[in-house]
Amino acid sequence: MILSLLFLFASSVQQHGSQAESSVSSKLHHTTMKQQNGGHNSKHEKIITVSGEGTVQSPDFPHTYPRNRLLVWRLVAAGDGARIQLTFDERFGLEDPEDGICKYDFVEIEEPGEGTVLGRWCGSESTPGKQVSQGNQIRIRFKSDQYFPSKPGFSIHYSLLPAGRPLISGPLSPAPPALQSVDVLTDAVAGFSTVEEVMKYLEPDRWQQDVEELYKPSWQVLGKSFMHPKKSRGAVDLNLLREEVRLYSCTPRNFSVSLREELKRTDTIFWPNCLLVQRCGGNCACCAHRCFDCHCAPTKITKKYQEVLLLRYRGGGRGILKSLTDIALEHHEECDCVCKTHSQG
Repeated sequence: MILSLLFLFASSVQQHGSQAESSVSSKLHHTTMKQQNGGHNSKHEKIITVSGEGTVQSPDFPHTYPRNRLLVWRLVAAGDGARIQLTFDERFGLEDPEDGICKYDFVEIEEPGEGTVLGRWCGSESTPGKQVSQGNQIRIRFKSDQYFPSKPGFSIHYSLLPAGRPLISGPLSPAPPALQSVDVLTDAVAGFSTVEEVMKYLEPDRWQQDVEELYKPSWQVLGKSFMHPKKSRGAVDLNLLREEVRLYSCTPRNFSVSLREELKRTDTIFWPNCLLVQRCGGNCACCAHRCFDCHCAPTKITKKYQEVLLLRYRGGGRGILKSLTDIALEHHEECDCVCKTHSQG
């Protein structure tokens, strides 16, 4: 009986010890995995307090980085009003983009407070430019998928910019077109005058090739383009279409005005009683889509003098006074669409 009790007690102790060891091992494994992934919380975000200089880089830099990795660093500047400056090492190389978009392996920089992506980079053709945070924080995110890891990866040197210190790098680099929202890209493209300018903005390195490809026949569509001659440069001139819209939207136009109403001289008769003036006219349908109220307004006004016959009744029944006189009328020489914001309303 005593031997049986001792055997049961020993088995219980051994089982309890194994469970404890398994629990400790699980915790250690979980902690190790978090450390390997740069994790600080459930979002795998590692917080770094920036009081001087340091470096954040892809694992094994400058050698091939591992697959299936997600690393996030949030850099927080020490000191009120301080900002953070990031400088990429010239040795930069991640998996190439697809259709100009970094889909698979990339490094991304974001303003945590605004949720604004300052840039996403991949490939190896060029090194990203210097970045400076607008606030006291900035987030760096690195992602690699399970295919085609590259080298050398990336290395980012960070440094502290004390409050009041001017930016050395100038304004922040805007996000590349592929990362911009539809609204932002719409406004950006609308500001260009030619197809060439649009293509140069979208793909600075290959814009000429893209322009040529625009006018190549598409054999996937066997409709009118198959029955009629091939497309050629100038068959449909998009630049001309855009210019026509610009010329006839909000421009100076000839209007006839009543001189009595224009000059507010209701006691006077003019001959001719109407004259032609240039005034802004046309709609503003091409204003920025986020404009609350867009209207055509003059941006340059001049006064032009015109000699006319003036007729005015004399007092006391003495007949009509007849004289030639110069009158000044406003002419609009330049016009533009002006956006009226909510605050101005």
